[in-house]
Amino acid sequence: MTESNLKSHPDDYRDSNPKSQNYAIIVAGGSGTRMGAGVPKQFLLLNGKPVLMHTLEAFYHTAAHPRLVLVLPANYRSQWEQLCATHDFHIPYDLVTGGESRFHSVKNALDSIEDSGDALVAVHDAVRPMVDKKIIEELFRHAGKHGNAITAIKSRDSVRQLKNGVSASIDRNEIYLVQTPQTFKLSQLKKAYTQPYDSKFTDDASVVERAGMSINLVEGSYQNIKITFPEDIAIAEAILKTRLGKWS
Repeated sequence: MTESNLKSHPDDYRDSNPKSQNYAIIVAGGSGTRMGAGVPKQFLLLNGKPVLMHTLEAFYHTAAHPRLVLVLPANYRSQWEQLCATHDFHIPYDLVTGGESRFHSVKNALDSIEDSGDALVAVHDAVRPMVDKKIIEELFRHAGKHGNAITAIKSRDSVRQLKNGVSASIDRNEIYLVQTPQTFKLSQLKKAYTQPYDSKFTDDASVVERAGMSINLVEGSYQNIKITFPEDIAIAEAILKTRLGKWS
């Protein structure tokens, strides 16, 4: 596993991937259970429009210009279409039906993408709407050169491991909290997803690592929060207020 410092090179990835289409798979399979809401988390309103729309816009407004592939459970489609009409949302994307797990949902999306040379593909959680476009662009650039790029942040807290009833301190400087996007050469990710499903697959990086490939870390952002609990919406709205006009 290697680490690189985050730098802003908005056009560099094009040099390593000049003729191939970039893709972004947005996985939107969550429910509103832990939110205590009656709607899926990705459909909750953030500053007046659904979380998922903010996420799609974040990728759409980058220099990487990825083709968007939205993975959505079949029973959410009509609700999503109604939201798009209500909010006059017209960003183009391909729609793919989700599977029984995140692994199967990503696999369905990959199966919908034709092999295309050295194409790059980012996989992102729909409920991480505050991802920064510079990070998205850096991940495409880094994956183009090194095969993959996984965004992660160092732990700010002290960390202890509990094993067999005994807790032990762990050096937090060696602990990274993994986020999305996770970006790969399409051929690499497709090969990894030929493996049988394993419940130990917690993200795409774990699938690729199991296939025998090294994982490259790129510095993420503490603002790239995952909408999981009610207070996360308030935090995201506070972050959003500081970015007004950023993508205009």
